[in-house]
Amino acid sequence: MADAPAPADPAHHRIVSPLTTLALGALGVVYGDIGTSPLYALRESFHGAHAIAPTPANIYGVLSLVFWSLIIVISVKYLGFIMRADNRGEGGILALTALATPIRPLTPSRRRWLVLLGVFGAALLYGDGVITPAISVLGAVEGLAVITPLLEPIVDPVAIVILVGLFLVQHRGTAQIGRVFGPVMVVWFVVIGILGISQIIRHPAILGAMDPSHALRMFIVDAPRTILIMGTVFLVVTGGEALYADMGHFGRRPIVLAWFTLVLPALLLNYFGQGALLLAQPSAAANLFYLMAPSWATLPLVLLATCAAIIASQALISGAFSITLQAQNLGFLPRMRVVHTSASERGQIYLPLVNWLLMFGCIAVVLGFQTSGQLAAAYGIAVTSTMAITTVIFAVVARERWRWSLGRIVPLAGALLVIDLLFLGANLVKIPQGGWFPLVAALVIFSIMTTWKRGSRIVNQREQTLEQDLALVIERCLSRSRHRAPGTAFFMSANPRGAPDALSINEQYNGVIAERVVLVHVIIEGVPHAAAERRCCAEDLGAGFVRVVLRFGFMEEPNVPLALAALRDTPWAIDPEQGPFFISRTRVVPSDLPGMAPWREQLYALMQRNAVSAADFFRLPPTRVVEIGTGIEM
Repeated sequence: MADAPAPADPAHHRIVSPLTTLALGALGVVYGDIGTSPLYALRESFHGAHAIAPTPANIYGVLSLVFWSLIIVISVKYLGFIMRADNRGEGGILALTALATPIRPLTPSRRRWLVLLGVFGAALLYGDGVITPAISVLGAVEGLAVITPLLEPIVDPVAIVILVGLFLVQHRGTAQIGRVFGPVMVVWFVVIGILGISQIIRHPAILGAMDPSHALRMFIVDAPRTILIMGTVFLVVTGGEALYADMGHFGRRPIVLAWFTLVLPALLLNYFGQGALLLAQPSAAANLFYLMAPSWATLPLVLLATCAAIIASQALISGAFSITLQAQNLGFLPRMRVVHTSASERGQIYLPLVNWLLMFGCIAVVLGFQTSGQLAAAYGIAVTSTMAITTVIFAVVARERWRWSLGRIVPLAGALLVIDLLFLGANLVKIPQGGWFPLVAALVIFSIMTTWKRGSRIVNQREQTLEQDLALVIERCLSRSRHRAPGTAFFMSANPRGAPDALSINEQYNGVIAERVVLVHVIIEGVPHAAAERRCCAEDLGAGFVRVVLRFGFMEEPNVPLALAALRDTPWAIDPEQGPFFISRTRVVPSDLPGMAPWREQLYALMQRNAVSAADFFRLPPTRVVEIGTGIEM
């Protein structure tokens, strides 16, 4: 009798099924940007501002540069090395910086230069986050003009409508968006792969462009011109940094799986197919992608490309949300409203303010640049700069966290940095043609982030000088003449050693202190998620005073009542549902005191007035919050 088939391993299904689902979601969120680069990347090399003649030698040389850029920058650098430098599952340049050196919201870092480098890299990504949706959608919608030139006037209005619709659905979260976008991107990658194969079959010799000697020959024959072309070749890898920033949404394994099984093969087939078409028909350079398809398929392809371009925008939008949350919790941005859109994936978030600012920025870019070709001239310099910064910080992580030897780090980081700087140098010529835009945007955001960090530190120092010593307050409370009201009162405390202003003012003017006073001090650690066993720590200070320290990671929502609930069934018997929460609301007044330049003081005061209140940020129950205002001169 034949043996019965072995039962399915439930653990196997628990591993594979989520991995496949997340890989599908990664296709719809992470790979949209790099996946739509075939719409404009190769075209710019032969039809853009720095185009070269579509001779066979140039075609083979550019395709060789494209092939090895995808292999070295994405497959080797990001998937092979950078994404292994995750900060407990989270990616992005700020998470990498926090891994390289400790970052505390109100404490100066011992490596200020490294922190500032990381913050500037994050600021550059915001500029990229405005350009990517605009160039992706414009590049797709411009296919309408291929159908008939009569549709050209409606390209910009249609692009704006699509962008507005994309930002309107962001509140649904990357999980739902990924489930919808993922299958569409599967179709997209299959279609572009088939289009490439249809052209490669006619000229199979084009696959010889994988030989790196074709790229080297271009440098030997005309190095200056080839370096300029590297600025357009870079367009094929512009999604690399967004890929790293979005790692927290899906994890490394699904992203790697999607890349090697579908994304990379489809991209290479399409780029080589475009090269084959260009060999046979040099006049096709003006619209390489759409001319790969038969005329009857142009309209369906435009519709599919538009859907893919909408999805492409998602990578940078999701990355901007993640970076903003990291920057906020690390003390570089004021408190904002954060919406967690998934109960199972903590990294999936939505920030309304960032969403609307990006939307208006994208609309302004479309109206200002009008075509994807003009936007391509502005595209790349922000990403290349960020990529170079990422390589430097990665080298620090490899040396100090992983204990790599210099003999291992220098060749690897040096080679990657040479490539990054080569791309950066090639993109510098774009500054007069529009490359100034992401740089200016990055400088503005960098100024905002550093002003908030510096201002918060100054205000915190001034507050501590005005605080009473906690030991003296407790000593006064031991006096029999001090009345103690029954019940528990919670006081949010920024300084664990001092008495919060709200407590001092309440004692001074009301002469009453609760029978039990719980001083709650929140610490945002330099890790994405704080360990559960370190989340809540309580200490008895005597005279009915208890100090509670709550720890959260920089990718977590600091929900104070939920964290305090862990003490309900402990010897401390602290119930956050029994008693009011007292918080101090500081009003900053710019002054002539030393600290910051007057314009930065004004900027900080403006941000401080418009920041989300501490009560909302810490998720305190609104009906039991008592705010006591104080004024601080900067």
